[in-house]
Amino acid sequence: MNENEGDAVMLTQPFKQALPILETIINHGYEAYFVGGCVRDLILERDIHDIDIATSASPYEIQQIFEKVIPVGIEHGTVIVRHHHESYEVTTFRIDGKYSDQRHPDAVEFVRDIHEDLKRRDFTMNALAIDIHGRVIDLFKGSEDINQKMIRTVGNSYDRLKEDPLRIIRALRFSSQLGFNIAKDTLQSMQDLRNSIQTLATERILSEFEKLIKGTYINSAFQYLKNLKIDQSLPIFKEYPALIGLLREDVQPFRSFAEFITLFHQLDGSVSIHTWVKSWKCSNKTKHEAIALNEALIYFRYHGLDTYLLYHLPQDLDQSFLNVLDRLFLDHQVTNDVIKTIRSTIVIESKRDLLINGNDLIKMYPDLKKGKWIQDLLQRMEKAVVLNEVRNTKYELKEWIKCNPPVIN
Repeated sequence: MNENEGDAVMLTQPFKQALPILETIINHGYEAYFVGGCVRDLILERDIHDIDIATSASPYEIQQIFEKVIPVGIEHGTVIVRHHHESYEVTTFRIDGKYSDQRHPDAVEFVRDIHEDLKRRDFTMNALAIDIHGRVIDLFKGSEDINQKMIRTVGNSYDRLKEDPLRIIRALRFSSQLGFNIAKDTLQSMQDLRNSIQTLATERILSEFEKLIKGTYINSAFQYLKNLKIDQSLPIFKEYPALIGLLREDVQPFRSFAEFITLFHQLDGSVSIHTWVKSWKCSNKTKHEAIALNEALIYFRYHGLDTYLLYHLPQDLDQSFLNVLDRLFLDHQVTNDVIKTIRSTIVIESKRDLLINGNDLIKMYPDLKKGKWIQDLLQRMEKAVVLNEVRNTKYELKEWIKCNPPVIN
């Protein structure tokens, strides 16, 4: 056995399902290994989400071997191989050139040696490979770092982080997800290079940061983030340096970035939801979720929890709403059971469920010119129904309208 090979590990079902790909590549005369995060997670006994494969075969050669190949990143040596309705990322062994744009290497050179490929990876825990027999290839004592719960760069930490400053955020993300400590030399280089984060595309930062804030050990990661002053290189936080200090010490995981920015907007209203969304280049989904959460929280401050609040709040945001309440109102008395009970009493799902519509109102008031009064009256009627002030029947709605006639400005 090679001195860099460790004991064999037991391959779990996701790896067994992918073994035919390795076998096929090897049977064609090439090398192939499981690599990266899936190996790390196997050792940690975590759920495996994606199986990545590295091979000595070039992308062209992989395309000749398999029928279903998608050339997603062929210039960097990566293709997707489809096998039994599953997708597997297969990447040719490579060494990277300089990172002029601090994102992609200027050029990649395909090589035939797995050892050369592992040398280019970011952290020791990710620089692991497993062969077809389950033997671990470990050049940088990654298994030892995993056992010691340590995040350490491959090779010189300053050089490795300078190549791609996103690795600074990735180190924090792994700390949040795994509960690992960060090695001293890696920490020092993260601090020295923190300003280089500002050269990164915001979308890349957001992709890592969203995973960071969902991590079980977010509290540990945020301690690193504050101690190293990395927040001062992040969107919004660099313009508002006092923001990070508004969080309580016991930071809990967030369900989404919408929940994250809603909390900070509630803590400091001078930074609008729009500003957060624009600065972090968030998706429309995140924007709409943050607006809905924020409106629910404003309503809660004045009216408490009722059917009208939950009627307007999408049900899949219930837990996020509760999470932000926990952070803002220490004695709010709202629980999941309370929310479920109140939701069960909401009698309509949308304005379309009202048994009187705009055309009915026009018939009831034929002398009134069509205008904003129709929408206003429908909204008042909708609210009355949701709050159980009137039943959703034609007769009772008409009686309610008589007592609450149109308001013409």
